[in-house]
Parts: sequence; C-alpha cells; structure tokens
Amino acid sequence: MAAITDISACRADFPVFEDKLAYLDTAASAQKPLIVIDKMRDVMSHHYANIHRGLYKLSQVATQEYEAVRGKVAEFINAAENEVVFTRNTTEAINLVAASWGSTNLKAGDEIILTAMEHHANIVPWQLLQERVGFSIKVVPVLKDGTLDFEAFQNLLSDKTKLLAVTHASNTLGTVNPVSRMVKTAKAFKADIRILVDASQSVVHGGVDVKELGCDFLAFTGHKLYGPTGVGVLWARAELLEAMPPYQGGGDMIESVSFKGTTYKSGPSKFEAGTPAIVEVIGLGAAIDYVRTAGQANIAAHEKQLLDYMAGALGRVDGLRFYGTAQEKVGIVSFTADWASNADIAMVLDQSGVCVRVGHHCCMPLMESFGIEGTVRASIGLYSNQNDIDSLVKALKKAKDMLS
Repeated sequence: MAAITDISACRADFPVFEDKLAYLDTAASAQKPLIVIDKMRDVMSHHYANIHRGLYKLSQVATQEYEAVRGKVAEFINAAENEVVFTRNTTEAINLVAASWGSTNLKAGDEIILTAMEHHANIVPWQLLQERVGFSIKVVPVLKDGTLDFEAFQNLLSDKTKLLAVTHASNTLGTVNPVSRMVKTAKAFKADIRILVDASQSVVHGGVDVKELGCDFLAFTGHKLYGPTGVGVLWARAELLEAMPPYQGGGDMIESVSFKGTTYKSGPSKFEAGTPAIVEVIGLGAAIDYVRTAGQANIAAHEKQLLDYMAGALGRVDGLRFYGTAQEKVGIVSFTADWASNADIAMVLDQSGVCVRVGHHCCMPLMESFGIEGTVRASIGLYSNQNDIDSLVKALKKAKDMLS
C-alpha cells in the first residue's frame, strides 16, 4: 500500500462519507476504510476456513494470515509477538487480567489504584473481583481542568499497593495522562506494583509504545482503530502471561485433555479458547496497515490542528460549558449548554446530519465528580475536517435558536 501523503485526502477512503455526514463520534467507534471492508469481504468470499487445525491449504493460508496480524500488532506497539493476546475488545482484555492475574495475585488487605476518569470497563471488573477477594480500591481524583491530581496519586501509593490501572487518554475529556511518569513513580515506590494501561483512545490518536510506557499490561480495541468490532488486544509481559492461569477453557488453548487432567499451551494461546474472530482479526491487520501507511505522526498533527480549530469555533457559541481543558489532549471535546438538555441538542444535531454522542460515556464516576449527569461529546478521527466542525457549530446555533 502506497504511503498517504495528504491526510485530508483520506476521507475518500471511507465509503460512509459518500453521504454528506459530519461524523463526530470516533471516540465511540471509528468508521472503516475501504481497505478493511474489502479485506474482510475477500477473506469471507475466497479464503475463509477455521484456523490452527486444518491440514488443507485453505486452512493453512487462513492460519498464516491470522497469525501474521499478531506480528503486526506487536510491531505496532513495540512488543514481542508472544506477548499479544487477541480478545473481543478492551473490556474482555481487562476482565481477563482481573480474572486471571488478579484472582491469583490480589488478596484481602491489598490495595489497587484506579482513577476517577476510568471507563466502566476499567472499574467494574475490579469491583467484581473485590467482592470475592476483599482488597481496597483507591481512586486518583480529577482536577477542574480534567487532569489527574498527581500529588494525590503519589499519596495513594502504599506498601499494600499491588496494581495501578489507568487510562492513557480519557474517552470523555480527551486528557492524555502522564502514564510514563506514573509508572516510574509507582515502580520507584515499590518495584512489584503492576501497571495496566487502557489504550483504547491513545492507540488511535497518537500511538503507544509499551517499552516507552513501562507498563505490564496494555489493552485496546479494534473498532476504535478503524477496524471491525469483535476484536481487541491484550498485551502482557511474557513472564506474566506464563504465570497466569487460563481465563476460559476449551479448544485451541490445550496441549492435552483427559478426565484425569488437562495441560495447557503457553503464551497467548493459553488465553484464546475456542474458534477466534478470524475475519475480524485479519480486518484489524488491514486497519493497522492503513494507519501505519497514513503515518501516526501525520494523523496526530492533523487531529491536533483540527482540535484547536474545534475548540476555537465552539468557544464562540454562547452558553457552552467545557469539561477537560488540559494542554495534552486527543481529539475530544465535551460540553454542556445552559440553554438546553444534552439529548435535545443531539436530536437537533442529528437532523442537521451531525453525529455526536451524549450521556455519561461509560464514565459515571467522572460525571459525578463534575456534578453533572453527562455531556455532549464531539470526537474526531483522521478523516475529520473543518467542514465537520463548521457543520457542528452551525447546528448548535440552530439548536440554541430553537431550544432556548
């Protein structure tokens, strides 16, 4: 695939934009480029077979394509191939860590640290385990500008701390958290504290490097990375994967099975029970190819320019209140209006062909910390342009005239 020299031209690669649509909900799920759609169609039409088992050519080719994506993911996040586990999404990846690593390493009296801006997927799995085990959950508060209170984080560390689980970039505020600094601080305090990073937003907007972050676990999902739904990634250090017990049992994760006992495969295979999302994984590989061809630095620069434009344009709409004004942000802006409800605003925007998300964005504790029930969230992707922002502003002014 030839390198993309003009990010603004990428919009033509996404069939959905054949309609005049201002899609500003990429933080929820990204649109799909034709290369991903065509690749998945081609696999299902001409190259589909179950993998890892068949001795016939069709199965062997499908297996090779599937496993090649593991290598692409590893290179994409600067990891080793034997550390990449395919899951259904970020949610399953975090549940896997909680159920496997957590159930064998956390006990009553231990402490883990989360942050007030976590997605429910990085809160609820730990609460479910907490109910069974009895450890404590401490929470890093969020400051008024949408950044984490780093001093409070430092004060939460103790000899009982076993885990820090933190989002790299907030799906609601856009704040990019100082994860590398948090990791260094935690590890300097106590070397065996484990760090889990939710990279669902950062891997899309700016990329991640697990060696640079210094974390122990990292999770992201395919559908936010211009790939299909139903596929995600858990990265974990090889020594941790080897020590962790299986998450689910079934085919493809076993060495041998008898009623006297079962032995399991090592590495990622131990955590990939059953027939996987074959077509979706291959589609994720095509999405990674697309993003790398576009250039993550190019994407980040384009989105930063567009984010600045959006912040300035929305700042000229009367009666809006913004949440998350940190200097380090990905392409997300959340706001409320003093002249209408979030839901009414969204309905008027929809009638104008503008797609935004309203609600708590699976971050109810964060909303509570700001004293609100939810926000209107506009989020951009590599295909977004100034016309989308202009359409948003125009529709908001129309909504204000109608609803205030």
